[in-house]
Amino acid sequence: MNKYILVSSVSLLTIAAFSNANAQSNARSGEQATRVDEIIVTAQRREQASQDVGVSLSVIGGEQLDEKGISVVNDLENAVPNMEVDSQFGGGQPQFRIRGIGAREYSSNNASTVGIYVDEVAHPYTVTTQGAMFDIARLEVLRGPQGTLYGRNTTGGAVNIITNAPTADFQAGFNAEYGTFDRYKVEGYVSGQIAPTLLGRLAAVTEQGGAWQYHRDTGEKLGDLNKTAIRGRLTWDVSDTVTADLSATYSIDKSDGRGFRLLGPYKVADGSVTYPKDTAWRITGWGISQRLADVAGVSTDAKPFRDNDGFDLSARIKADLGWADLTSITAYQTFSRKEYNDWDGTRFQESDVYFYNDINVFAQELRLSSTSDGPLQWMIGAHYADETIKGGFFTEFRGSTAPDYLSSLINTSYDQGVTAFGIFTHNSYQVNERLNLILGLRWEKEDRDLTSFGTEIAPNPVPPPRTFDTTMEEVTGRLGLEYKLTDDALFYASVARGVKSGGFTTYNSTKSEATEPFKPETVIAYEAGVKSDLFDRRLRLNGALFYYDYRDQQVQGLEYDRDAGRLGKITNVPKSHIMGGEIEAIWMPINGLTITQNIGYKTGEYDEYFAIDGPATDAANNNQAPWDIIITGDKSGERLSFPKMNYGGSVAYDWEMSEWELRAETNYNYRDELYSVSSSSIIDAYWLWNANFSVSPAGANWRAGLWVRNMFNTYYEETRNGFNGSARPTTSPSQGRTFGVRLSMDF
Repeated sequence: MNKYILVSSVSLLTIAAFSNANAQSNARSGEQATRVDEIIVTAQRREQASQDVGVSLSVIGGEQLDEKGISVVNDLENAVPNMEVDSQFGGGQPQFRIRGIGAREYSSNNASTVGIYVDEVAHPYTVTTQGAMFDIARLEVLRGPQGTLYGRNTTGGAVNIITNAPTADFQAGFNAEYGTFDRYKVEGYVSGQIAPTLLGRLAAVTEQGGAWQYHRDTGEKLGDLNKTAIRGRLTWDVSDTVTADLSATYSIDKSDGRGFRLLGPYKVADGSVTYPKDTAWRITGWGISQRLADVAGVSTDAKPFRDNDGFDLSARIKADLGWADLTSITAYQTFSRKEYNDWDGTRFQESDVYFYNDINVFAQELRLSSTSDGPLQWMIGAHYADETIKGGFFTEFRGSTAPDYLSSLINTSYDQGVTAFGIFTHNSYQVNERLNLILGLRWEKEDRDLTSFGTEIAPNPVPPPRTFDTTMEEVTGRLGLEYKLTDDALFYASVARGVKSGGFTTYNSTKSEATEPFKPETVIAYEAGVKSDLFDRRLRLNGALFYYDYRDQQVQGLEYDRDAGRLGKITNVPKSHIMGGEIEAIWMPINGLTITQNIGYKTGEYDEYFAIDGPATDAANNNQAPWDIIITGDKSGERLSFPKMNYGGSVAYDWEMSEWELRAETNYNYRDELYSVSSSSIIDAYWLWNANFSVSPAGANWRAGLWVRNMFNTYYEETRNGFNGSARPTTSPSQGRTFGVRLSMDF
């Protein structure tokens, strides 16, 4: 780690020295001061300067996404403090965690602890978010419970993806890049006036190629991208007081899946082959059986793949009533998931899975908000959602305690329905020119039901379906204050209560009792922070501290049924806590030089958790019903499983030379080690560095550049798979160094 800190320091000093030597010759005309730009956000459902919003908030502009290598929501973890996003076991479904609050599961039926919104429309199932990252205006990441401003309630936070709106004047452009392993990406848009009261925008993106892994036995390549998406937006001025925004997005993803590496010697179940530990970074393996290929509708030479497509349709209508604004958001989403992963990383079928899901979501939101300039600003809203998700997954699984699985095709299927209704309000009162008080409340009721068709193990008889249901009715809210220390410094403090709904465990289990619902989890969050602009707005420095009282935390664990015995399922930890903080800074010491830094730290532990000891409980009951004796172990004081620290930043310098405009930029991120519960092992800490250089003629409408990602070819892992026993885990590695060229043009 020390060598990377040294490199970072040398880079900063070198660029600063170079910049100071050339600042006078490169200064722009006039007496324009070097100041951090004001950023307008809509995190609180109205336009505000980000520095005036009393919440912990990170904002990433659309132009920064390519420089930071952010092409899917998973990449946000390398740009936002105290945030992790990963796809469990290399799959296509991301899991979000903010400040340690978040799930780690591969099934698709449970709600996310972090709300994901695209143009104010909630995406309750995160697998549907993989095609949203194109033609972006900005991203807003809010940390902490959210429920008094948003359609759905979350304990971790919210990610707002705001796409570019139609423009009144004609605009068009494209961004094309080509890089290592023949990967290319082309993104373009056209925008302008269609009729006197109608504006339109059409944007599209395609990403192809990039196979960087290979099969250890055959040499076949793996990792090609095949993703395409298109979005159309219309803005219609229905009258002088009514505006309608219509949006439709279609995305399709037929990319290869992620291959796995062997972290140790692997002996296949029949003993015929023992694979040595993989030492080559890019090596992997796969092999699909005839019966799994038949249910997936593919041939036996199929690679790990994704065959997903989604369609989103929304209408946002805003009416100026004179005394208030009325906003209506109607949205419909449909998504189909078909995905094959080989988790054992060999040509043998010992941990292979095929996911199949059909998701449909209808949502309606109404908001009424004040428009007066008085001290009281208020908003009241209501949100309704109707969701269905059908499907499940087929597996061929080598279970350490279930050798009969080796010769069986296992199907776990379900049919889930959700209806949710909530009423929420957010209000602020300006006591004087410095003090602002905030009160938000939410009442909601959510009903979930799931019909489980059990885990079918061919050729055994199909178990009869069982239906389970759970209801959540909660009141949550936020109480806070904002105090202007100076004209350029804001202190804020709040206490908030958030809730994440309960749900159902849909893992492999021949015991239907494992599908019994788990309880909602709640977080009471205490937070205080400062936002400041210093030195004539050359330095922006924001920081926050937090403490979370965490109740009924949802974790993967064990429960026992008196008759059925051991049940592997999601369960609830009675009490735990998390505390930590973040610091974010933007510094513009001289004209053209921009330095950003961020650091996040968190730590947490169980306060009350008597976890069931499975082997001891089985032995105490002679491994047979009735299971009346439950043996537990006290895990109070054990650390929660998440990286303690991340540190990141960027250094960018813009200058002019001989009628050319040039830009050099590097960004970096350090992430602490992580304990992998699935494999009972440590995933090492790592550093990532990216760099960009671009050039264009002064005043030209095009720009060309070079880029490199993972500049120091750092090996790092996303998740590990311990399904075949912790002594032989596999891991999903991330890509090494890549580089390429980029061309951007606007018309």
